[in-house]
Amino acid sequence: MLLIVDQQNRTREHLVLRSMFEARKRVFIDLLKWDLPALAGRYELDQFDNEDAIYLIVATEEGDHLASARLLLTTRPALLDTLFPGLVEGEVPQGPDVLEITRFCLSPGIGARERRNARDALLVGLAEFALANGVRTYTGVAELPWFRQIQTFGWDCRALGEPVLHRGQALAALRIEIDASTIAKLAAAGIASDAAATDAACAA
Repeated sequence: MLLIVDQQNRTREHLVLRSMFEARKRVFIDLLKWDLPALAGRYELDQFDNEDAIYLIVATEEGDHLASARLLLTTRPALLDTLFPGLVEGEVPQGPDVLEITRFCLSPGIGARERRNARDALLVGLAEFALANGVRTYTGVAELPWFRQIQTFGWDCRALGEPVLHRGQALAALRIEIDASTIAKLAAAGIASDAAATDAACAA
């Protein structure tokens, strides 16, 4: 199932959020070796996990995390303009119809098929959320190999500047344009979701 968690239902969905923060720690700290703090040695959170953050989480019926992404408002300080403005040629895209995708996370330890299904459900969920909430653009920062993969998903994705080396990794800033054709473009590229339910729809 796909959950949308924001400040209105955050306390109600604390178990799936806890599972997500644990998965983020395993992926970004343990696996990718990012220099990030771990809360209580178990959870990965940063200053952007605040009351304005919106989470799209693909989870099992029992509430176990499979895949997730964090969405940040660009009308307030976000990751790209705060930490990586040098990745952007010109001005960082911002506005009420622009959200920043961060912490795109797939749970380690699940099978390849379940991992692919969870990823596809999350990608389609991101497009559906944007269309339902007046979001026209997603921005983000990605390591170059991941950016190249994002471009293969079929949607309108392009770099905001030349890749820059950061702590030994080439990083790129990106923007993804969302419109009524996006879900069909994802499907044409083989990205499809059969997720049955989206809970707690919220406005951006």
